[in-house]
Order: sequence, then structure tokens, then C-alpha cells
Amino acid sequence: MKLKILFGIAFWSLLLLAGCNRDDISFESPSQLLRFSTDTVFCDTVYNQMRSETYAVKVYNNEDKDILIPEIKLEGVNASLYKINVDGKVGTSFDRVALRRKDSLYVFVEIAPTTTVPESIAEAQVVFRTPAGEQKVTLLSVVQDAEYFIKTDTNPNVISENTTWTKDKVKVIFGDLTIAEGKTLTMEQGTKVYFRKNSGMNFLKNSGLTVNGALGEEVIFRGDRSDTKYDTLPANWNGIRMEEGSLLNMNYARVFGGNVGLQLKESTANISNSIFHSFQNAGIYGIHSNLTANNLVINNCGEADLAIAGSGTYDINYSTLANYWNLNSALPATGILASNTWENGEGVLESGLVTLRVKNSIVYGDTLDLVTLTNNPAGTPIDARFDNCLLKLSSNSAFTPIGENIIKNQDPKFQNYFTQKMNLRVKEGSPAIGKGKASEVVIATDIAGKLRGNAPTLGAYQF
Repeated sequence: MKLKILFGIAFWSLLLLAGCNRDDISFESPSQLLRFSTDTVFCDTVYNQMRSETYAVKVYNNEDKDILIPEIKLEGVNASLYKINVDGKVGTSFDRVALRRKDSLYVFVEIAPTTTVPESIAEAQVVFRTPAGEQKVTLLSVVQDAEYFIKTDTNPNVISENTTWTKDKVKVIFGDLTIAEGKTLTMEQGTKVYFRKNSGMNFLKNSGLTVNGALGEEVIFRGDRSDTKYDTLPANWNGIRMEEGSLLNMNYARVFGGNVGLQLKESTANISNSIFHSFQNAGIYGIHSNLTANNLVINNCGEADLAIAGSGTYDINYSTLANYWNLNSALPATGILASNTWENGEGVLESGLVTLRVKNSIVYGDTLDLVTLTNNPAGTPIDARFDNCLLKLSSNSAFTPIGENIIKNQDPKFQNYFTQKMNLRVKEGSPAIGKGKASEVVIATDIAGKLRGNAPTLGAYQF
């Protein structure tokens, strides 16, 4: 029995050695150019001292023979910032790389940058040298200098003094960042705030957030994965939470890609010229709060663009609440979802007066009813009024809107409501054109700075 085992081991060893020898002999010098899956790798925008995700380039041998690529090398001014892996081996230079006929191999790329400038372009090349010629795959990435706010067991990650952020450095938040009671965080135009998964911002009692964005220099709140596909995906971060007595003043912000964009609880918010989109639950969620919004755009939220609970005053002017959510059909995807009660964390049902005023606005989308009001008998009925508005409501809706000049169920003809190329301006022939009430125009320009004049268009964009 032992003899049989020894003969078996010897047989397979000889067979393996013979196979290896044949492979060594059969590899030849390439006579044709290689083929690549791409000639340029655009890496995600990355931040100082953070490693990017890994990208792959596939290299094809179109020849009818096994070849040895004489040299694969990482070169360029920024080559030291990149790391490459060729067919499972890490390095910067590789000789005699074997590639079977009609086969392929992977080159994996990542960048781990360092920088002292606010934003720069890092470029390098992976160079392939063969007798058929020199070929290059270009590596490109935007590198931004960053300041990190990291919550750990020993660091609660609290801003305990009045603080101002500028666009000089991207702010990257790991875990929750808390603004202490009574303190104010100010963000100047062009500031970028990026959040890791399951991260957010908490503003404690009587604290404040002031967002001083400008047209073309908006303040950005988003997840830290900034390659294009993440621009339209929700649930990449948690959201901004404002607690009792806190105050938000926001102008020209873009907030997108989280769970709840902004949660107001017994707080006050004034929002102008801002866009919220792609949230798993709600763009804005108000609980016992007061919100005034002018030139507000919200789109693609799983539960609702604007959710209201318990009590409070909500004044929405010249705004576009669109909802074309298509990621989970089980979610209602409404424009406005309001309830006169709210169940607190202790199981107690709280109620009060909800006053909702929507003027010169569009609330439209794919679902049958874009406005849903729930009046629990335990609470005071919601006081809602819609003047000069275009609303999407089904014929079976339990809600009958009160107000003047209400347009029902007419397509506003948005330029493009898909978030990939979101453009909620209306086209020629839209029923929203000229239907605003000029005597009530207190917002002289639209979200893009265009004058409204005497024939204002409903929504955030003037035609």
C-alpha cells in the first residue's frame, strides 16, 4: 500500500514538472500590440492620507501563442502616489510577465495620496514595453487636502466652540460629529463635507448651523464615495440632526445620498436655494418644528421628500418637490407626508397643530398621490393650504386640497427628472409657466439666479 502511494506521488510530481517545462519553453516574445479594457483609469476623488478603492485594468493577449511581456512599469511625476498589482504581485516594475494565448491578466490600481494643496490632479502611467511597441494606460485622480473628524472610544468628536469652516480643506467625518449645546458651526461658500458610512452630524440643544453657500459655490453634504455612481445612490451616510432650540440658516447647499437629509426636532430652519436628493427615507423630516423654505428642490426620496410629524409651521414657497424614486417599490415615495401626531421614543403619542402653507410650488412624481395628510383623531386636524400650486393626486385620494389656483394632475414637463442628469426646469408648454401669483412674489430670483418678473413659473426654476 505504501509503495502504491509513493509511485502515485512520483507520477504526479513528474507530470507537474513536465507541464511546467513545457510552459517555460512555449512562451515567446510578443509580435503584436496588447489590448486593454481601458486606456485611462479615472480613480475616485481621494483625500489626503486616505487610500482609494481598487480599480482594475484587463490586459488581453490576442495572439495565438503564449507570450512574455518584457516589462510592465509604473512611471510618471505622481507615480509614487499609486500602487499597482500585476497578476497578483505588488510592486512598481515587473519583468517577463507571462500571458497565455487568447487569455488576459488583471492590473489592479489604487492611490494613497499626500498633498498640501486644496485640490490637485494626480497623473501617472502604467507602461507596457514589448517588441511591438510601447503602450500606456493613464491613471488620473483628483486629490483633495482634507481635515478629519473621527469618533472613537476615547474621542467623542465634539465641536465645543463657535467654529467656521472654509473650502480650504474637505471635511471628512467618521462616526457622528456633535456640535455642543449653544455653539454654532458656520460653513462658508464652497465648503465640502463628506461622511463615511453610518456617519452624520448632531446639533445639540440651542446650537446652530449657518450655511453660507453661493451660486456655483454651493456647500456640499454627501457620502465620502465621490465617484459618479454614488451621486445617485441613497444610504451612504446618516444625515444632519437638529435638536431642541437649534437653528439652521441654509443658503445654496446640496445635500444628497443619505438616510434622512435633515431631521428637525423642536427646532427652526430657514432654507433657500438648496437641493436635497436621493435619500432612503426623507429629504427633510420635521418633528414639532418650524421650516421656511424658498427655492427648495427635493427629489427621489423613498418615504417622502418632506415628512412632517406632531406639530409645527411649514411655509414652502417657489419650491419643486419631485419624487421619481425607483429603487424600492415598497416605499411610498410621496412629495409631502404629514401627520398631526408623533410617537416619541418612550411610546407616547404627541400631537399639536400642524400648519402647512405651500405657495407657487410643484409637487409631482410617479406615484398616484404626492400629498398625504394623516389626521389622527387624538390630535388637532392639520391646517393645510395650497395656493398657486401644481399637485399630483389620484381620483381616489382622501385628501382634497384647499387653496386658490390649484392645478391637478398635469405633467409639469420637467427637462429631466432622473437624478443622474437631474434638471427640474420645465419645458416649453408646461402648465406651470406663468401660473405663479405675481403679487406674492417676494423671492425675486429663482434658484439659478434668474429674475422671475411679472409672470413667475411655479417651482424653484423660472422658465
